Amino acid sequence: MSSTPNPSTPDPFTPASSGLGRRERMLLAAVAALLALLLIWLRGGLQPAAPLQRLARQSPDLTTALANGRPTLVEFYADWCEACRAMAPAMEAIEQRQRGALNVVLLNVDNPRWQPQVERYGVNGIPQLELFDAAGQPVGRSIGARRPQELEALTNALVAGQPLPALAGVGATSSLNPGGDAASASSGSESSAAASSGSAASSPIGPRSHG
Repeated sequence: MSSTPNPSTPDPFTPASSGLGRRERMLLAAVAALLALLLIWLRGGLQPAAPLQRLARQSPDLTTALANGRPTLVEFYADWCEACRAMAPAMEAIEQRQRGALNVVLLNVDNPRWQPQVERYGVNGIPQLELFDAAGQPVGRSIGARRPQELEALTNALVAGQPLPALAGVGATSSLNPGGDAASASSGSESSAAASSGSAASSPIGPRSHG
């Protein structure tokens, strides 16, 4: 005599035997997705952007900076440039301390958008700093890596409207040619300073050379 299956006993081969209905499975999938997003967010929070990337991201437009009545420091840089990355923490500290009194503008030499500026300011190596007074006129140039105290001295002089400190590799530029090619307006002091420091300013090398 065959036995009749008990309707109240669940069939182990039916989907219902999993104990989860469609609604429960959707809820679990949503929770898993939220956990994945939370993990991604936490990983991003634990690995914030480097100082160089933060500076570049918040950098004001060059034309705006030169017209807002504040002195301006322009750095030609590249993401792969070790000297640029080494200078970035000090540059970021200066930007934060001098915010409202000094513009800090970063121009990436690998970005085709800034090629006219690379050519106009004669960028032969990076990092290269172009210094402008509050009227937007070029007053100096610094070629090569700078120590934090040197950056402080340069920017303090800019903000105070004083002559730039006498540092090797730093030269004054003439402001007698407003709107013209600042590279061609360089004074002889830049050449002598670069020569005394043995900097790359004396040789026609590309901006990707100072990595």
